[in-house]
Amino acid sequence: MSRAPTFHGIHRPESGYAIISRNLGFRWPAQASALTFPDIRLPQGESLFLRGPSGSGKSTLLSLLSGLSSLQAGEFHILGQAASILSRRQRDRLRADHMGVIFQQLNLVPYLNTLQNTLLPCTLSKTRRNQAHPSPADEARELLTALAIPESHWQLPITRLSLGQQQRVAAARALMGNPALILADEPTSALDATNRDRFVDLLLTQARKRQASVLLVSHDEALAPCFDHELSLEELP
Repeated sequence: MSRAPTFHGIHRPESGYAIISRNLGFRWPAQASALTFPDIRLPQGESLFLRGPSGSGKSTLLSLLSGLSSLQAGEFHILGQAASILSRRQRDRLRADHMGVIFQQLNLVPYLNTLQNTLLPCTLSKTRRNQAHPSPADEARELLTALAIPESHWQLPITRLSLGQQQRVAAARALMGNPALILADEPTSALDATNRDRFVDLLLTQARKRQASVLLVSHDEALAPCFDHELSLEELP
């Protein structure tokens, strides 16, 4: 397991990497100290566990990498693209077409049922729709089955599912349409140890099956052995 990836510059990024970042930094308004982040080199198809306590900037880093927030310092490439210089619209398209994001608050759509929530990426992205095999509906059913969501729940409003089931639906949605990169923000925070381990195993198994890279952030150090690589963030003083 690698603990501290080295960095050789990203002006001409090497091929075969899902994420390469250098000197990333961000300061929220009225924040006393700026957040700084370790350099990342995540090979395509591999997984990285990023651990850190509350306040260390885990969610902020994922927001930067996913293009939801604008970078203030440093540079990074996502799947070979210089993401740190893209416009907001270009970042949104990169995320919609090539990233699956599991948000800490899940962000499932309450007025859609389980199957509709899973299919949402294929509604928003032609690329994801075309990559779903043999069809979006078939892939959604395959993912829900693989993630242990029973067929009797597929037409239920998402709010009728338990929190653990909703987290697995969020994972199915992230994997839908074979994105090359999965970003997951504390996806096991509300689960007990047994369900936590089962969820991570299911997520990583499905990602490997699809040759997708995974970056998962969490304060839970017990997850580290499940991943190919590990990095840590330090708490702000």
